[in-house]
Amino acid sequence: MAAPPSSSATASIMLAIYEKKTVTVDLYRPLRQYIAFTYSEREAQNLEDDLQALKQMRSDLERPGDSLPTRRDLLQSYFKALCLVESRFPISPDRDHINSITFTWYDAFKQKQKASQQNIHLEKAAVLFNLGAVYSQLGLFYDRSSVDGMRQAAQAFIAAAGAFAFLRDNAAMKASIGSSTTVDVSVECAGMLERLMLAQAQECVFENTIAKGSTPMVCTKIARQVGLYYEEAFAALNVAPLNQHFDKTWISHVQLKAALFYGEACYRYGLELHQKEEIAEEIARLKSGISALSEAKKSSKGAAAQILDTITKLETNLNRNLERAVKENDRVYLMRVPSPSTLPPLPAFSMVKSMPMNEVLDASKERMFSSLVPDSSAKALSRYTEMVDDIIRTQAEKLQQGSELARVRLKEMDLPDSILALEGNFTLPTDLKEDVEAVQICGGPAGLEAELQQLMDLRRVNQELLVQTEELLQKEAREDGQFRSQFGTRWTRPQSSTLTKNLQDRLNRFAANLKQASESDARIERSVREHMALMSILDRRPIESALPTLARPIMSLDANEDAIVGALKQSLRQLETLGAQRAGLEDMLKEMKRKDDILPKLMTSTGSYEDLFRKEIAKYDNICEDIAQNIEAQEQLLLQIQAQNDEFAAIFNLEDYKASREKSYKQIAAAIAKFREIKENINEGLKFYVTLQDAITNIKQQCSDFVMTRNIQCREMIEDVQRQMAGLSFQDGKNTGAYNYPSVSQPHQTQRATSQQQTDPVNMTHPSRPQAPYYQPPPPEQPTMPGYAHSLPPYGSTQQPPPPYHVAGGPYHPQQAQQPPPSHEYGQPAYPGWRGPYYNNAHAQQPGSLPRPPYTIPAPYPPHHQSGYYKQQ
Repeated sequence: MAAPPSSSATASIMLAIYEKKTVTVDLYRPLRQYIAFTYSEREAQNLEDDLQALKQMRSDLERPGDSLPTRRDLLQSYFKALCLVESRFPISPDRDHINSITFTWYDAFKQKQKASQQNIHLEKAAVLFNLGAVYSQLGLFYDRSSVDGMRQAAQAFIAAAGAFAFLRDNAAMKASIGSSTTVDVSVECAGMLERLMLAQAQECVFENTIAKGSTPMVCTKIARQVGLYYEEAFAALNVAPLNQHFDKTWISHVQLKAALFYGEACYRYGLELHQKEEIAEEIARLKSGISALSEAKKSSKGAAAQILDTITKLETNLNRNLERAVKENDRVYLMRVPSPSTLPPLPAFSMVKSMPMNEVLDASKERMFSSLVPDSSAKALSRYTEMVDDIIRTQAEKLQQGSELARVRLKEMDLPDSILALEGNFTLPTDLKEDVEAVQICGGPAGLEAELQQLMDLRRVNQELLVQTEELLQKEAREDGQFRSQFGTRWTRPQSSTLTKNLQDRLNRFAANLKQASESDARIERSVREHMALMSILDRRPIESALPTLARPIMSLDANEDAIVGALKQSLRQLETLGAQRAGLEDMLKEMKRKDDILPKLMTSTGSYEDLFRKEIAKYDNICEDIAQNIEAQEQLLLQIQAQNDEFAAIFNLEDYKASREKSYKQIAAAIAKFREIKENINEGLKFYVTLQDAITNIKQQCSDFVMTRNIQCREMIEDVQRQMAGLSFQDGKNTGAYNYPSVSQPHQTQRATSQQQTDPVNMTHPSRPQAPYYQPPPPEQPTMPGYAHSLPPYGSTQQPPPPYHVAGGPYHPQQAQQPPPSHEYGQPAYPGWRGPYYNNAHAQQPGSLPRPPYTIPAPYPPHHQSGYYKQQ
């Protein structure tokens, strides 16, 4: 049962937040005085532009009226400026601070209430609130009747949720400290507004889902999540301090929306259950949805009429489906209907989440007031941090150099690969192993036989299509010849051979292409047979089983091989232990730096900063000494490993093993290259046959149309000839009637004659009967693949046809295509009976070279750099 349009699709009423109002504040004068007093007048003059920019932003903030995008950008820029002011200017009632600035803001929901504070926290909280409010207004601004409008509205509500979440987590708590505050910037209100904005964003997604015609289960999950978001907002509105702060219409709106989308989810889920014939649960879900809507309507005072109408429509749909389900259950299913309280929760899935605002509101890259350094302690902390960073950087470089040195030295000694080879745990180089795995995934050499069979099957299909097409034309020609012999000169229509010459030429070219393609297939098959022994190594699983093994010596004088191998393994384990110690030392350095906070000591220090620095830096001496000892121990161990490895290589004849292993690597690489070459040739052949099949099918359809048209004309001419023979023609004996057949290359039209010229006897005898159109072959179709607009040269041109795909020799280098000679369409006569260059090898071949096959398709067919198999007539 198809789901009807959403019952809530018309419930487009959503809520937007009004901005908080403020009063004029002069930031310029107090901040400039502070800079001039604390730093210098010259510094104040240097920062004049920054002060003026801050003053202008605050002035623009005080008078709303700009467009919503402009307002949004202003609020973001001003918030980042406030972050810079906070870290450089102490604004508070303290006598030594900037105590002449008081920020005043009115509550957005009860505008008679206001808060005034002599700190920047209220200002930042109010700006964040207004940013979320502007985003919510943008969400209502977009036209949600279109897909783009729904997407833009959802993004705006997501951004609004992000702004309110940022307010809740970063500024609401600080702004609420003190006796003068408003509820709208409290933690509780910011959290409620975030949930509300997420609900409206999810609702936009639901509207888009319904517009796309998604399945009932998808609609259920999205609708249920809309209801959950509204339920969370409704729960927050019903507890202090928000339950006495918001207008009742707000609470009614959120409550009705929560019930509406719960009912919508039940309705959609009921459709899903009905399709699965789970009638009992469907009845329970529908009843639950109806109950929720009925309960919510009791508290609908002040709600918008549009929402109430939507709820009424949804109730109607739920009741209709419930009635149908009850009847079916009573008559057919007889299932016990469960209680709604025993049902599991409806599935839900959130498609939205609050936008992270950290990057949007990050002020670290802003240059405003960048020249101001708050105090000397900050300068000292910066200097100490640079000293620590220098130590960390130097020691980290030593650790990294030690690890790199060990890796290079072991690589030179072929360790630990030679030890692993002795134990049978060898492996291929990573790039070679990946190539082998790719070959094995696509079937390996053993899979080439099946692909060759597919190639032969496609060739056979093309040949059968070609034979069928030729038989169509031959049959029509035979019938035309029989009637021509029977009626003699009265049979005046053109012979079939004159009309089908172009079609026959194209069929001949297709036959020649298939002939040469068959030879190319044979060369591929020969190549597979000839190189199967080489490529068979790729079918070994695991591939490492094809590698040579490092064997113990057959004879030994002192039988100390095990001792040598054991000592070398022990040294390698020690080297691995030193590497693990270096990793631990590096982590320890980073952890020490993370915990190294001397700012409290700097703030309380009364002596020289240099003495404090020397004392604090000394705690890094122990770890620096450990790093030096680790590097020295590794150097000594590497010398020991070098001596042990030389002895190991001499006893186990390691050089011969390496040579044998490299030979195996080269053999595997050669097998991969040959497999890829043959695979590419087969793929090109498959592309050729598929494309050629489309072309032959096309021309077969043209021939069928031609034969049908000729048959219609044949019947009409037989009737006319029989009338003439019976004396039923009323034409003048001087004007013998004849069909004026157009050439196959001319547009087919019925030839009309004036009174001074010949007159068509058929038209005179039967003026009301239209003459059947004569066959006009359309321009022949070529096998088309995307991206080809180049004309193809004739097949019989003096240029050797390029190969279909390269089989033997080096990489294929296609020749540049030549333009067709202007004197003729094709250089080869009609097939059959043609003994052209394909048969007599008129084109000279180089001694020892193979004849060039008819197709090479490294790109979509036909490529621009080679001749084609048939050309547009």
